[in-house]
Amino acid sequence: MSATLPPLPSARSLAAALQRRELSCRDLMQTCLARIERFNPQVNALVSLQAPEEMLRQADACDAQRARGDAVGRLHGFPMAPKDFVATAGLPTTMGSPVFARQVTPHDAIMVERLRRAGALFVGRSNTPEFGLGSHTYNTVFGTTRNAWNLDHAAGGSSGGAAVALALHMLPVADGSDMMGSLRNPAAWNHVYGLRPSLGRVPTGPGPELFFQQLGCEGPMGRTPEDVAWLLSVQAGYDARSPLSLAGDGEAFAQPLDAELRGQRIAWLGDLGGHLPMDPGVMALCESALRHFDTLGCSVAPAVPAFDFNALWTAWLRLRGFIVAGALRGLHADPATRAQLKPEACWEIEQGERLSAAALHEAAVTRTQWHAALLQLFERFDFLVLPAAQVFPLPADVHWPREVGGRAMNTYHRWMEVTIGPSLAGLPAMAIPAGFSQAEGTRGLPMGLQLIGRPGADLDVLRMAHGWHQAVPFANVQPPLLQQ
Repeated sequence: MSATLPPLPSARSLAAALQRRELSCRDLMQTCLARIERFNPQVNALVSLQAPEEMLRQADACDAQRARGDAVGRLHGFPMAPKDFVATAGLPTTMGSPVFARQVTPHDAIMVERLRRAGALFVGRSNTPEFGLGSHTYNTVFGTTRNAWNLDHAAGGSSGGAAVALALHMLPVADGSDMMGSLRNPAAWNHVYGLRPSLGRVPTGPGPELFFQQLGCEGPMGRTPEDVAWLLSVQAGYDARSPLSLAGDGEAFAQPLDAELRGQRIAWLGDLGGHLPMDPGVMALCESALRHFDTLGCSVAPAVPAFDFNALWTAWLRLRGFIVAGALRGLHADPATRAQLKPEACWEIEQGERLSAAALHEAAVTRTQWHAALLQLFERFDFLVLPAAQVFPLPADVHWPREVGGRAMNTYHRWMEVTIGPSLAGLPAMAIPAGFSQAEGTRGLPMGLQLIGRPGADLDVLRMAHGWHQAVPFANVQPPLLQQ
């Protein structure tokens, strides 16, 4: 049996050790490469991996920069693997699609540009489902990413590769993106943290369309809230090339997260008054976890917004279908490329192409009404909480569940309906660990909660998550695979 590899320290601790030269960039790179070699063949989290010799050469160059006294960034020498969905110059950007299996983009996305400028070294890409569609990371280019806690189960998605790489300490921090829980679902399913930031907190682009696309965003993932904040401090900040980006920079996120949390009011949204079906054990586990807010001096009370949730789902289908069809309809129109698309992608494109202007306007009005309903709820509460997923991690060979809690799923993604509320409202929402399933068939698999803050309150969400991390007894439990 191979020797057990010790866990990686926190990102903030690593940065401090590198700054004091108690640790070299080469040492850190060798540590991460050893973990990648040990675990990645089993889980398939990272793809398009670069040659170890080249990565060590880059790490040595980082050490030389520091030795010369050059100014270095917050991620100097950090091994990272940008999600295989975001443009990264010099590395394949396949988006999990055979259509783009050999694509190498000539430029970085703004977020990747910031990672590179901060000193990150890209060892490869993190795996994603085709075009990021679906909460299960599988594709025909690289295959299936498996759960860090049980190799027979799914990693979640679409940032599944990133979450698994974090859970198995292959990387210090990881980026992801989120439209329908793609940062939150895999974080919850792998017992790590993932923040969907406020709309515009992390600038998107460059790209052909930067105004209508108001559902998806990029964000940070980490093993602790402090790690998430450390990465967000690099990702966040206004960029004129991203017209919807928020003013300011990310410096506030690099500061300590300790804060007084007593008296904070938590609204437990649960299953939205029975609207959302849940797998056996999900609600019980999540409700049991709520007691840890008491430890922090917070109050928790049930609350459900007065809203037509079927209308909200219809609005989601229309707005998402509009975005997906707009981006992919050219591939669908060409029979040669349409034949390479997965059925779920074809279905969503076809749904989007049938939409009328009136239907889209009605969806936008519903979205606006939903935002107003949440603002009313925030008059009584400081945070909203509900499960991060409606099911425990799926078997790896099941693409999506046809039934949840005894109810048929009429689309390939309705089983993640629990995530659409923050996405539609543009609110900061963070997946925080809730513990592990005790239900038959899913015992030992992780689940999480969504911690949702007021508009623009990303820092408040991170501070509450930091308190949570210190309060819960299961925060530092590690996957059994790490002990093998």
